[in-house]
Amino acid sequence: MDALVVYESMYGNTKQIAEAVAEGLAGRLRVRVVEVGSAPSRVGPEIGLIVAGGPTHAFSMSRASTRESAAKAGKPLVSRGIGVREWLTTLRTPSAALESAAFDTRIAKPRMPGSAARGIARRLRRLGVRAVAPAHSFYVIGGEGPLVEGELERARQWGESLAASFPVPTS
Repeated sequence: MDALVVYESMYGNTKQIAEAVAEGLAGRLRVRVVEVGSAPSRVGPEIGLIVAGGPTHAFSMSRASTRESAAKAGKPLVSRGIGVREWLTTLRTPSAALESAAFDTRIAKPRMPGSAARGIARRLRRLGVRAVAPAHSFYVIGGEGPLVEGELERARQWGESLAASFPVPTS
């Protein structure tokens, strides 16, 4: 079985989390990590798990206007095109067995309400994709990061826990 990890990242923090989650998944699943602009709009039956994540902007998933504001902050953006919100509106899957998990990155302090991960999970559920875990957040310092110490290890462990619900592949 394969896993597809799709991420949207402004300053690289969410990309790092996605890569760490993929490392955790790789013990049991074949994993492909893709930036949302390169993510497929159709997922075939070889994919058993989609893990999707993005930064929390204005209490939810990013929008064109919040990505534009992030671009004006000065640092070059990792995701320069569509966001996870737009990708999910195009996503189609013929697989009834597809499962999912959602994550986000968000500012550690002050804690703000809202979550991109919960929005992602809700949209995946509307597409008929069953969640294997509750939406999960990882924390950054300030609006541009870096990640809070220990978050990459926590992301790897989360990936391992997601993978634990799937059988070990036989080759």
